Amino acid sequence: MPTGFIVKDGYPFIGVTFLIALLVGYFISPYVAIIPFILACFFTFFFRNPKRVIPTDPDVLVSPADGKVMEVSEVYEDLFLNTECKKVTIFLSVFDVHVNRAPMEGKITFRQYTCGGFLPAYKDTVGFENERHSIGIDNGRIEILVTQIAGLLARRIISWTDLGNNLAKGQLYGMIKFGSCTEVFVPKSVDITVKKGDYVRGGESIIGRLQKHG
Repeated sequence: MPTGFIVKDGYPFIGVTFLIALLVGYFISPYVAIIPFILACFFTFFFRNPKRVIPTDPDVLVSPADGKVMEVSEVYEDLFLNTECKKVTIFLSVFDVHVNRAPMEGKITFRQYTCGGFLPAYKDTVGFENERHSIGIDNGRIEILVTQIAGLLARRIISWTDLGNNLAKGQLYGMIKFGSCTEVFVPKSVDITVKKGDYVRGGESIIGRLQKHG
């Protein structure tokens, strides 16, 4: 799992653009080198992995991503849960942190990667037509499904986990490069604590609360 301030998948982007900036600055012009240097700075910013304080309350679910809540709705989820459930859709702009975190602790009991197109991540049909990666997590109390969806600029969904792995709440499990959205499907018994328009932070913001034992 990534542990540094910069996700290792960003090193090639940062290194190549910084090297180009040095070469262009030396052989052509320092002024022209500003463009690749700005790109190197952007990639450093994009692949950041800031530390987060994960809530310890076992009854809460945290956001899997940074971004704006685009939708809170009730749908029938037929990929893993196979029942009526609640869905929270989070849109990530290119300026948001793009690493994804587990909303709760549990075991990955389902995983599916689907190829697709690259529609803008805010479109209603993006979850059905775009490249996406879904994982189902079971903590013994409930099961949830989290789906990473590629956006207009995204060309690769990265996963650092596999089927059968155990995740801690807030643990990094993947990222999507350059614009995307993330969907969380939870049982109807979960109380959703966010609404459309809210801004959430991955691993920190509480998006749902489980019913108490007993």
